[in-house]
Amino acid sequence: MAFSPAPATSLADARPDVFWTDRPELRPTPRSALTGHAGRADLVVVGGGFTGLWAAIQAKEDDPSRDVVLLEAGRLGVGASGRNGGFVSPSLTHGLAQGVAQWPDEIATLERLAAESFAGWQATLVEHRIDADFHLPGELTLALSEHQVSAVREAYDLHREHGKAVELLDAAGARSRVDSPLYRAGFLDPEVGLVDPARLVWGLAEAAEGLGVRLHEDTRVTGFDVDGAGVRVSTEWGSLRAGRVVVGTGAAPGVLRRFRAWVLPVYDHVLMTEPLSPAQLGSVGWEGREGLTDAGNQFHYYRRTLDDRVLFGGYDANYHFPGRIDPALEQEQGSHRLLARHFFEIFPQLEGVRFTHRWAGVIDTTSRFTPVFGTALGGRLAYAIGYTGLGVGSTRFGARVALDLVDGRETEATRLRMVREKPIPFPPEPIRYAAVRATRAALAAEDRTGRRGLWLKALDRLGVGFDS
Repeated sequence: MAFSPAPATSLADARPDVFWTDRPELRPTPRSALTGHAGRADLVVVGGGFTGLWAAIQAKEDDPSRDVVLLEAGRLGVGASGRNGGFVSPSLTHGLAQGVAQWPDEIATLERLAAESFAGWQATLVEHRIDADFHLPGELTLALSEHQVSAVREAYDLHREHGKAVELLDAAGARSRVDSPLYRAGFLDPEVGLVDPARLVWGLAEAAEGLGVRLHEDTRVTGFDVDGAGVRVSTEWGSLRAGRVVVGTGAAPGVLRRFRAWVLPVYDHVLMTEPLSPAQLGSVGWEGREGLTDAGNQFHYYRRTLDDRVLFGGYDANYHFPGRIDPALEQEQGSHRLLARHFFEIFPQLEGVRFTHRWAGVIDTTSRFTPVFGTALGGRLAYAIGYTGLGVGSTRFGARVALDLVDGRETEATRLRMVREKPIPFPPEPIRYAAVRATRAALAAEDRTGRRGLWLKALDRLGVGFDS
């Protein structure tokens, strides 16, 4: 589809910062760093994002007497867990279609475990009184071109086949919910929620501390060594002996070299508008506050916040050679300008709205779009990484699996092929960079034409892809 230029003024005052964490009145007081040789803990959790926090909480729920220490390299909420769109999908498989394609024989079990984990996710928020603006308005997947209409219908049919209470919308039905001249069809998945991700991080951290977890920020882990029956965890400031270790570091440079084969760090860019006026809201509708996405390979995701801003992100998924992660890459002017143009093409009635924040986050992408699980150091360490943009809800399950693995428990979850089998590794550089560029070009071509080319068909046969 063709996009018209957006007013250049829309980004003029946008702060180069993450909206969710750019609220000093909400940010908690920093926790101290772990310094010196700090004794011993039963369990050390590395990474203070969603995976790490859920691992720490569930470990204490399993055994309140277990001494649990969580180490975060920076500040809680500064990484991917605090800068995403706040969409909470119960899916463990990056959507139903991906689950059916990868594990058709296990999909019923995967869907049941997903529902159980999501119920536990919500119960924890209630039990610990975590006010993270969680609400469950559902998600609309929208067709922005004629060939996306069939994709929407296929997705709807698949969900119905698996007993999902989804609703199919024609162009008029979609526009009656959210008004855009580009909408040609859509389907509503009522199971997807929305949350303020930074407040969720901070709330989970407070809940973990309430259970007795010791949290340390600004403590980068530099390595692990087998130490008798346990592990010596080295940090930039000292060390700590651990009985067991769980790692949930996302796309951050891995403390284990093996992570590089399975995870690509992909930059995803985001804009946040100023609060919309009643007249502007009236021109769009959107009274149900559904989360929105579109059916393209290069897709947008967008939502209303509870103070009536619009978060608008996605589309560009940028991989920088050779897997570079750098704060300087977060302010990619071309990606933010492209998002602004797309925003006003989708909502021309909002011309004149200004963006107050612009940022980016790094997504831990795998070749099958679902996490990598495993153990190291003779089973003393377990990890769960690679959620490919759908980790807000599924990290609770990932943390559960990692705990089961490190404690040597064979469970229904650890027997899953998704857990036991690794995804196909990405090739080494510079082949990796060339393959990503070729795949991005092929995905964009399919979005333009509706035809899946030979390159993508070959990847389909291998069961691999590139996504954010």
